Amino acid sequence: MIEIKHLRKVFDDDTIPLKDIDITINDGDVISIIGPSGTGKSTLLRCINMLSEPTSGSIIVDGQDITQKGCNLNEIRKKMGMVFQSFNLFGHLTIIENIMNPQITLLGRSRQEAYDKAMYLLQQVGLASKVFNYPDELSGGQQQRIAIARTLAMDPDIILFDEPTSALDPSMIGEVQSVIKMLAKSGRTMMIVTHEMDFARKISNRILFMYDGYIYEEGTPKEIFEHPKKEMTKRFIQRLSSLTYRITSADFNIESMNEELQAYGEKLLIEAERLSKLSLAFEEICMNNIVPESEVPDILVKVEYSEKLDILTMLICYKGERFDVASSGSRLFLNLLAEPTTEVRQDDITDDPMGYEHMISIRFRWVEGE
Repeated sequence: MIEIKHLRKVFDDDTIPLKDIDITINDGDVISIIGPSGTGKSTLLRCINMLSEPTSGSIIVDGQDITQKGCNLNEIRKKMGMVFQSFNLFGHLTIIENIMNPQITLLGRSRQEAYDKAMYLLQQVGLASKVFNYPDELSGGQQQRIAIARTLAMDPDIILFDEPTSALDPSMIGEVQSVIKMLAKSGRTMMIVTHEMDFARKISNRILFMYDGYIYEEGTPKEIFEHPKKEMTKRFIQRLSSLTYRITSADFNIESMNEELQAYGEKLLIEAERLSKLSLAFEEICMNNIVPESEVPDILVKVEYSEKLDILTMLICYKGERFDVASSGSRLFLNLLAEPTTEVRQDDITDDPMGYEHMISIRFRWVEGE
């Protein structure tokens, strides 16, 4: 068990990433730490492992305050493994050497024991065939899986993950997440700083939402993602689950919107194909039809994703002439509307406080195997 009491960290430039942290981490907890950038999430992990020395407060691991002078940090760190964003593999060593060497030098294992352990773990992470490769011969996802195997080779009771997928291409994120999901079932205590909300929801039994150097709110995944109690948590979760745009001219920046949609999809693990369909529908409906027919366009677009239903929705509210989607001149768009996984609804609006007169709703479902 880890008890953190009144933890505070002040950097030399007077930045205060951690102001007052109080939390108890129970054996077997899988905790995801979420929140806006710059709120102290990574600093908290580095303080727990004493890679960054706290300014004040205490960190008690199995009854021992590791912030006190005289504490044997090397012994404490044997209980904790840490996986970083940047892999930190030794480029001049083969994969097997990267995993064997820490066992030999820090745990005193024989070369045979270290080799056997390394091979077992490489099989666990699906990379036994890469045993004699060098790190730069592997993809980013493979390197991160090796880094996880190296951490596991030290038999830690606690594993700290500092944004383990943030440096990866979207196509590689899933393979690393699958390994972490496997570890979550092993009973180890794990703390994971992540921006992947769907991943955090599925893997964790507790969520910590950090804001402005504090643990602002904590709870189960259901409590934090579906029923947050505090205002800043609500705003953060709402930003994650929806995007809103207002188009008032033909100069609307579609490229910027598409970049934001891509980032939104990566966070929520939405398939790129569905996002592409949504982007096509937006451009055809709004930019190719509603905007050209309006002297002063006013269009409100809201994009939402329901993880529970696995449905991506785009809601378009607008003023002026009514546009019938079936009258589009785009064959590609009409083919999209005809797909069984696309659902379209059109309505006229009355008494809208913002004066919108018409609404188009398009829902993009996903069918396994598409």
